[in-house]
Amino acid sequence: MSALTGIRIVELAESVAGEYCGKLLADFGAEVVKIERRGCGSPTRAAAPIIGDDSRESSGLFGYLNTNKCSVELDLTVPDGIDTLHKLIATADVVVDDHTPDWAEAVGLSSAQVQRRHPGVVFCSVTPYGQGTPPEFDNAKSINVFHSSGWGYHTPSHADPAKPPLQGPGRFLADYEGGLDAALCVAASLFRRLRIGQGDYVDISQHAVLVSRADSIVGRFITGEIAAQNDRYDYDQQGPAAFFACADGFVYLYMSSRNHWTGLKQLMGYQEWFDAFDDDWLEFSVTREKVATFQREFSAWVRGLRKDAVTEEAQRVGVPLVPVNEAADLHKSAQYRHRGFFQQVTHPVLGTAAYAGVPYLLSASPARITRCAPSLGEHTAGILESVDTPRALPTVRSPQLKPVKERRGGPLEGVRVVELTKVWAGPYAGKLLAFLGAEVIKIETATGPEEMRAYGGTDINHAPYFLSINPEILSVDMDLKSPRALDQLRDLIGRSDIVINNLRPKAMERLGLGYEQLRAVKSDIISVSIKMWGNDGPLGYQTGYAPCFAALAGLASLVGYPGGPPLGTSIRYGDSTVGAAAAFAAVVALLHREQSGAGQFVDVSAVETLSAMIGDCLLEQALTGKQLGPDGNNHPDMSPHNCYPCAGGDWICVAVADDIEWRRLCDVLEAAGLADDDRYATLSDRRKHIDALDEDLAHLTRKHDAEQLAQRLRSAGVPANKSATSLDVMSDQRLWDRDFYRFVSDHREGQRLIVGPPWRMSRASAQIARGAPDLGEHNDYVLHEILGASRAMDAM
Repeated sequence: MSALTGIRIVELAESVAGEYCGKLLADFGAEVVKIERRGCGSPTRAAAPIIGDDSRESSGLFGYLNTNKCSVELDLTVPDGIDTLHKLIATADVVVDDHTPDWAEAVGLSSAQVQRRHPGVVFCSVTPYGQGTPPEFDNAKSINVFHSSGWGYHTPSHADPAKPPLQGPGRFLADYEGGLDAALCVAASLFRRLRIGQGDYVDISQHAVLVSRADSIVGRFITGEIAAQNDRYDYDQQGPAAFFACADGFVYLYMSSRNHWTGLKQLMGYQEWFDAFDDDWLEFSVTREKVATFQREFSAWVRGLRKDAVTEEAQRVGVPLVPVNEAADLHKSAQYRHRGFFQQVTHPVLGTAAYAGVPYLLSASPARITRCAPSLGEHTAGILESVDTPRALPTVRSPQLKPVKERRGGPLEGVRVVELTKVWAGPYAGKLLAFLGAEVIKIETATGPEEMRAYGGTDINHAPYFLSINPEILSVDMDLKSPRALDQLRDLIGRSDIVINNLRPKAMERLGLGYEQLRAVKSDIISVSIKMWGNDGPLGYQTGYAPCFAALAGLASLVGYPGGPPLGTSIRYGDSTVGAAAAFAAVVALLHREQSGAGQFVDVSAVETLSAMIGDCLLEQALTGKQLGPDGNNHPDMSPHNCYPCAGGDWICVAVADDIEWRRLCDVLEAAGLADDDRYATLSDRRKHIDALDEDLAHLTRKHDAEQLAQRLRSAGVPANKSATSLDVMSDQRLWDRDFYRFVSDHREGQRLIVGPPWRMSRASAQIARGAPDLGEHNDYVLHEILGASRAMDAM
C-alpha cells in the first residue's frame, strides 16, 4: 500500500510550485485530480522544452510535473463549472491552489469561504509571496522570488561585481522549494485531519521558504555576529574551496580541517610547496596568499586527471573532492542506477525516457511513478460522473499520541522525535517538525558538542549558527560512549515516533541503533537516515558538505555565465533543502503508520534531493540529448529575463513573459526606440538577439534607483524587483508582516529574534515561543518525567 492511498487531492494550481507539490503527493499514491482550463489546459503545457508537434501534449516540463495525475477540464468562468468544482472538492481531502485572492474569491475559495463551505478539507495556497501581499507581486516569476530572497544577489560564489547576479541552478528553484514545503504542510495537515476530521487553510510564501533555507546565515545577522550589508561575496565559502578544471570536466574541492589537509597530502604525494603550510593552517592561518598558492598548485596537479578517478581516490583518504556532474553523468551514474532514482516512463508524445524520481526510499511505502502525465481532459468523464457519489474516507487506527512537555498546538502535536543530528541538514529537518508542533529532543553530549555549537564564539550555548537552526528544540546530554546512556536512549526511542540521524555512514549501526535494532525496541518506529548518497550503493561510503552535494547532483554545472565554467551558488545552498525533504518523508511515513500501524526505514539521499530540484532539466537532457551547462539568467520562455545594473551598485531583476509586457517595459524606460526595433519585436526575436538586448537594457537601467524602477515596472504589470542584499532581506516588510521574523523567549537576553516558519495555518499553527536550548537544558524532563529515572540514579 502506498502511503497516501485513499487520499484525493484537487489540484487547481497552474504554476510549477503548485504542480510540484501535487506531484510529490501523487508519487506516494494520492489521487491527484488536476483541474485544467477547457481547450488549452495548464500554462505549463506550453512550457519548454517542447518535443513534437502536439502543442498541448509536448511539454517536457508538464510531463515531469504531472506524472501520476488525472486531468479534468472545467470552465471556471461560468456558474456550472464553479458548481461542479465545489461538488468535486466535497469529495476531496486536499485542494492545492496558486491563484490570486481575487480569483479565489470569485470561485468561492477564499480562506473564509473554504472554511465555511469545506471545513473538513485541507486547502493549501502556494504563491510567490503568500496571501496578503500587494497585487503587484502576484505575477512574480521564479527568478524574481530567488532574487527577493537574497540568494540571487550572492550567486554565483566568488562573484565578479561587474557581471549580473544569477538565478541559481535550473529555471524554477524557487518553485520547487515552495512546492516541497507545501507538500510537507499538506502531509502534516492530513495527519491532523485523520485524527480529528478537521481541515485547515495553509498559506505558503515561496519567498519566505527561500529565506528560511538560509536560516543559519540570517541567524548570524540577527545575533549581530556579522553585519547585514551589500557585499556580494560576503558569505562565500572561506578557505581554498573552489572548482578546478580537470581532463574531462571539473571537480569541486572543499577543505576546512586538519584531517582534510592530511588526506590531501596523502592523495597528492609529497610536493615541495607543502612546506609553507602548517598542518592546522585551514583552522588557524587561512590567508589570501595561502589560498592563492594552494589553488594555483592544486589546479596544476589536477588538470590532467580524470574527475571520477581522482575524486574516488580522494574520498578514500577523507578528502571532500567530488566531480562536477552534468545531467548526462547522472543518467549514467551507477549510484543512481543502484538506488533506482531514475524511472523509465513512456508518454504517447514524449516517448520513453528516464524521469527523476524521489530522493527518499521508504521501506514500507515507496514512492513510484505508475503512469505518465495525462492528456488534456483525459479523465473528465470518469471523474465527473461520480462527483455526486460519497467517497469512503481512509481507515485510521487510534493514534498513540505522547504526553508532551508543553501543549503548543500544531498538526504534529503529540508526535515525539528523537534527533541524532549535527550541522545543518538534520537539525533543519528537526526544526521544521518542531515548527509543525512535534516535540523534538536533540541528543547531545558536553564531551563533544556538535560543530554548530562551536562556530561563532567560545560559548557553546550562544553560538549564532546553533541558535538560528534550533528554536523549539529540547536538548538532553547523553554521552553515547556510555552503555547506560545508550540504554536510556533506547528507552526514549521506545517512547517516541521518529528517529532522525545524519551521522556518518554505518555510525548508527556501530552504536547498536540501526533500523532493525530499533525495531526490536519499538516495532512501529520510523527511522529517518540522511546521508550524502543515501544509505547504500557503490558510493554510499562517501561523505561531503552542501557544496559537494550541489556539484554531485548536477546543480553546480548549471550555474555560471554562458560558455564559462561552473561557479555554484553562495550561502551554502543544499543542506536545508535536504532537511526539508527528510521532514516531508518523515511525515508521509507517519501518515502510512496511522493507516497501517507499520513503521519503516526512510533513507534520504542529499545528492538525490538536490537533483530533484532540477528534475525538469534532467528530463530535458534525456529527451533531447542536449548538453546542458551554465546559461546565465537565460530562459527559453521569457526574454528579457536577467539582472541589470542600477545606480549605487544595485541590480534589478526583470522577467518578461510576452510581447505585451515587453512594450510595457519599454514604456516605463521611455525607450520607444527599443519597442520599435525589429530585432526585439517578438519573444523569439529577443531571444535571438539576447546579448544586444541585455546591453541595450543595461545602458538604460544604470541611471535608475533599483527599488524605484522595480516599483514602476510592477505597477505597469512587469515582474521586477531589486536583487535583494542581506540588508534588504532583514528589512523586508513582507516577511515581518507574515510574522516570519519573530521574538521568542531566551533565558539570557529575555527575548531573541528568530527565523520562523515560512507557512501560515489558519487553525493549527504551532506556538513558537522558545529559543534554542542550552546543552542538556532538558535533562530533567527527559530523564525523569519521560523515562522515570530517579534523581538518585541520575547522580550516580
